[in-house]
Amino acid sequence: MLREQHRFFRSVLILADGCVIIAASILAYVIRFHWMTAEPANPTYIAHGIPVLATLPIMMGAMFWAGLYRARRDQSFMGEARVIIQATVVGVVLTFAFVQLFSKPLFGGHDFSRMQFGIYLALATGMMLTWRFGFRIIVRHIRSRGWNLRHVAIVGTGRLGQVVCHTLRRNTWTGINPTFFISHHDETSRKNCLNLPVRGGLNDLEKILDQHNVSGVFLALPNRMAAETGNLVARLERYPVDVRIVPDMNPKFLPINMAAHDLEGMPILSLRESPLSGWGRISKRLLDIVGSLAALTIFSIPMLIVAILVKRSGPGPVIFRQERMGLNGQCFKIYKFRTMTHVAAERQALRDAGKGTEAWTKDDDPRITPIGAFLRKTSLDELPQLFNVLLGEMSLVGPRPERPELIERFREDWRGYMLRQNVKAGITGWAQVNGLRGNTSLRKRLQYDLFYVRNWSIMFDIRILWMTVFKGFVHPNAQ
Repeated sequence: MLREQHRFFRSVLILADGCVIIAASILAYVIRFHWMTAEPANPTYIAHGIPVLATLPIMMGAMFWAGLYRARRDQSFMGEARVIIQATVVGVVLTFAFVQLFSKPLFGGHDFSRMQFGIYLALATGMMLTWRFGFRIIVRHIRSRGWNLRHVAIVGTGRLGQVVCHTLRRNTWTGINPTFFISHHDETSRKNCLNLPVRGGLNDLEKILDQHNVSGVFLALPNRMAAETGNLVARLERYPVDVRIVPDMNPKFLPINMAAHDLEGMPILSLRESPLSGWGRISKRLLDIVGSLAALTIFSIPMLIVAILVKRSGPGPVIFRQERMGLNGQCFKIYKFRTMTHVAAERQALRDAGKGTEAWTKDDDPRITPIGAFLRKTSLDELPQLFNVLLGEMSLVGPRPERPELIERFREDWRGYMLRQNVKAGITGWAQVNGLRGNTSLRKRLQYDLFYVRNWSIMFDIRILWMTVFKGFVHPNAQ
């Protein structure tokens, strides 16, 4: 029954995706040659639309290649969205290449509009994301009614097994329904756990699965029984069930992401797998380059005015350089507009070299110039860091970089502090847009920074940038 439902949903997805691609092709033609131009002799859709439409198999092939038609009940929408964007970009690029290469033999050497392909890419991506999100809502509603459920058994009635059960019940959108427990003891007198029946112990495993039909088994054994896992997997090979092993690991030891890898047949769990890999790393870097160039263009005149005011505030350089620690513990020079008197700035540089105190600057510090106080309050002193972003030393969004000597102290006092260094330091961050700037609670800032590292996505970066524009520049804690 479940297999037939999967085939039905898969067919619906394939048919609907094809319709979305066709609709995007037609709409791109209409926008390009009817809305964006007033020329009386617009190209016909036969000349411009059909060639794009004819490459539908390429677009669908990219969707299949990306695995968008596999059953992945535990995949979040953000995870699916990343795959959709990748597949759409690859499909449109291959479509464009195909049309350019074969335009002469197939389409009479017709010159196709590059702008139309750009519009097509934007429309296909947006429409595909919208449709897939709507499909998820429909499927979630169907599963909440008790349809399209995948019934599973949980082996293990201890803490870990109960956590698995709670997680599956809480995330009903997966459609994975725990139906009963099997005790991790050989024999058990326990009859129920979390209002689910306990069918027996490990000695009864085969008999239980023969009597009760399930499509999956979660092995949630305590650490002391890790040696039994291989034996249980071998026993479960006789049954057409998906087996999933849940490691008994404290979430505190999984501070970023855990990912499974295969090294020549040897399974490896990576506990600090950064979300910034592959397309994630590329998309973030593209956002940094485009965003920093745009910001430098917008703020070029204000930066020139600030530079003049800083120069007139007293002797010394306009730009103050300070050593900070960034990605993977690598040190770099961060750029700021000078906000202190020249002598005070030199002393601060000595302090950064480990020859002075390590305190943060206070609001009423007499070393701060009047223009410097304004720059700190409005965060305009941070604008030169856009050049750090262009150089790849920083990102637009990320945990704020600290001085190396402070990090050496914090890493001893605060567990998990160095996990911040798994991503590039940023001009703004999740902690900053939530009011944690300057001399505020280090513990809270660390919590917000680690939340960002664990939950990074390109949309999360855009959200933080949006919040920065509206409430991040001026803040009473800005230092």
